[in-house]
Amino acid sequence: MSHEPQQRRNPRDPTAVGRLVPGPPREKGGEERDGGPGREGPDVRADREGRQDRAEPPDVGARPGRDRTRPRRTGLRRAVPTWRTVLGASLLFALLLIGGFVTGYLLVGIPPANSAATAQSNVYLYKDGTQVARDGEVNRQSVRLSQIPLSVQRAVLAAEDRDFYSERAVDPQAMVRAAWNTVTGKGKQSGSTITQQYVKNYYLGQEQTVTRKVKEFFIAIKLDREESKADILEGYLNTSYFGRNAYGIQAAAHAYYGKDIGAVDTAEGAYLASLLNAPSAYDVAAHPENRPRALARWNYTLDGMVTEKWLPLSDRATMIFPMPQTAGPATGLSGQRGYVVQAVEDWITGNGIVDEKTLARGGYRITTTLERKKQDAFVAAVDRHVMSRRDPGRAADRNVRVGGASIDPASGKVVAMYGGIDYTKQYVNNATRRDYQVGSTFKPFVLAAAVENGSVTQDGRRITPDTLYDGTDRRQVQGRHGPTGYAPENEDNVSYGPLSLRMATDHSVNSVYAQLAQDVGPRRVRETAIALGVPESTPDLTATPSIALGVATASVLDMAEAYATLANHGRHGTYTLVERITKGGVELDLPTAPARQAISREAADTTTSVLMGVVRQGSGTAALSSGRPAAGKTGTAEGDRAAWFAGYTPDLATVVAVMGQDPDTGAQKSLYGALGLPRINGGGAPAAIWGEFTAAALAGREAEDFDLTVAEGAEEEFYPFDEPDLPGDDTFGPVGDEDRTDDRRSATGTPPPADWPETGGAAEGGIPRDGGTPPAGGTPGGRPPTAGRGTGGSATGGPDGGTEQGDGVQGGATRGSTGGGGDGSGPQGTGGTDGWGVVPDRL
Repeated sequence: MSHEPQQRRNPRDPTAVGRLVPGPPREKGGEERDGGPGREGPDVRADREGRQDRAEPPDVGARPGRDRTRPRRTGLRRAVPTWRTVLGASLLFALLLIGGFVTGYLLVGIPPANSAATAQSNVYLYKDGTQVARDGEVNRQSVRLSQIPLSVQRAVLAAEDRDFYSERAVDPQAMVRAAWNTVTGKGKQSGSTITQQYVKNYYLGQEQTVTRKVKEFFIAIKLDREESKADILEGYLNTSYFGRNAYGIQAAAHAYYGKDIGAVDTAEGAYLASLLNAPSAYDVAAHPENRPRALARWNYTLDGMVTEKWLPLSDRATMIFPMPQTAGPATGLSGQRGYVVQAVEDWITGNGIVDEKTLARGGYRITTTLERKKQDAFVAAVDRHVMSRRDPGRAADRNVRVGGASIDPASGKVVAMYGGIDYTKQYVNNATRRDYQVGSTFKPFVLAAAVENGSVTQDGRRITPDTLYDGTDRRQVQGRHGPTGYAPENEDNVSYGPLSLRMATDHSVNSVYAQLAQDVGPRRVRETAIALGVPESTPDLTATPSIALGVATASVLDMAEAYATLANHGRHGTYTLVERITKGGVELDLPTAPARQAISREAADTTTSVLMGVVRQGSGTAALSSGRPAAGKTGTAEGDRAAWFAGYTPDLATVVAVMGQDPDTGAQKSLYGALGLPRINGGGAPAAIWGEFTAAALAGREAEDFDLTVAEGAEEEFYPFDEPDLPGDDTFGPVGDEDRTDDRRSATGTPPPADWPETGGAAEGGIPRDGGTPPAGGTPGGRPPTAGRGTGGSATGGPDGGTEQGDGVQGGATRGSTGGGGDGSGPQGTGGTDGWGVVPDRL
């Protein structure tokens, strides 16, 4: 045996001892042929070495001892993490999550009750900084859980958190679901349990921040470990906001039903529980238009009690909605102050600046856009034309309500608002309520849509203000494929025969405007109204021909916004009630948006030019008392339940509505007989209020003329007399004041009262006949003449404003002078009012 040291072999050497080298399977007997078992013969070795010469060079990064290299990841596989990477990342995330949870749990303690648990007052100011109102002290009363009926407790659980007693303090699944619904556009939703809501109410605040949500999460977990479910529910019921400045369910019971919580029954408790979701929105006394939503929430709560077996189905079936009492606001909110506070709060919360519960805790200094001088002028005008004329002995006068709003078209700021006679006596704000039909004040939107869309009649004629339509009473609206089956009535069933859109607007002819809406397309009419400022959610804003008659129930403030857009040449800006909001010296951001061209200037200005005629010689001449160039439209709701006047000068847009409502039941009532008049029409008290207010509001400012750019073909045209051989035997008939939206009355309609004045003035709701307005001009059986188109006053135009034959092509005297007539021999004969006299429309 040799003792020479053996040379250390390279482990990569295939001849190294113990190194197994894969090779081809050995042939039988190969062992003996190649040198015995376990050894390579020369032939095998040569064959192996030859294969190595042809093989790829080994990977220098390969681990020693590996028999083969791992294939490289190529293509899309390189972007997919390996299972080791996924596992490592998951473990790291879990460690971070656990660490963050432990850290948060240790660092976030249960704080003392927040300072907002004792709410402060908000201060509301006029634009000049003088105080409008202070919203008073908070109504807060606490009771023990044992004092709250079990049925009321369960109603709250059914409405807000049915698994309260069995669930944990937080519900991550609900939080994720709420976040997903908010992100995907299904509405801003809360995933909070009652415990989390209590923490937010009592320990934190209502701010929608990540920090607040994190604190809420950990405090809720700790609170759930340290307090019983009963204690948490008691705290929640005593700190929650129920609207009407009431904190806690005891204060809510008094605010809505005038009783202690212990006397509240299941139906009433279900309504109080429903208020937790949206206190102001579900207050049906303050917002009658929201009654369907409140009823739906009330039913949801009671049905939830049945589902949870907390209420027998037999008891549920007999329950009737418990109408709450009207609010009894503090005397500090009397007069117009309470209406202002309510409207401003609705604007702030509706625009997402501050949520309702946070705002109710107070501490805000809110400067409104309202101007004290204009606000006082509005009150004075209403008092003069309506409130001072009410007689306690007339039953109808008990039902009279008035709402008004005025907007600066250039800035979009609300400068004055009239909500009612007194917030402490009439709680509902008549300027913002959305439950009365707007009547014919909607018709200008139809005309604007026609011009904006370049619409044509059914027989292909381009629609302009001078396009002739058939004003026959109960004429069926014609569609592309024939009669539609819809045949609205005109006011007092008057048939006008052929007349232009200008005259149809002056006298608010239903049959013409229903057909016009069909020609334009009801969907386009609806889109135009929304573009101008009517909220898309307005009740009964449906795309049918009846939309032209004003069946929609927009608010006075909504209509003022839309008319301000017309006054601003079709540009729609950011309409606002608030100039500035501060809290603790910090100013809050207010929503702003650049003004946009809602409709073309030509469409808006053409509409304005037609509405000027309504004030000059149509149903709105009482508005001439403003002493300024004005455009406007009258309107009356179905059944004479409301009368409107909406109008504007170049620098102020104002809407006034007189409404009928039973003070005891809240039901809408007809205005027949109110103020000692047979009727109250838009051309009566509303237009008179508008004129006086506008004159006072703009006193000291130079009157401006409208700067109009009308659409091509929309200029006022004047035609020579009709030749005797032209067909034209449609009588004009008696002139009514304006149409109603009521197109479902009996065939006989509503006849005018026996004492209806022959030439009643605008203040009495009649139609002024100055300027030679029909039936004065033209012979019986002649063509329907067009009223004088000047800017004359309402003095003495009367029956003499045209010749026997309707002659006098350009009759015109000075403003307010006596109508002349004569033989019409000269081009400048003596007509009715300043400007153009009576001329017939060409057929």
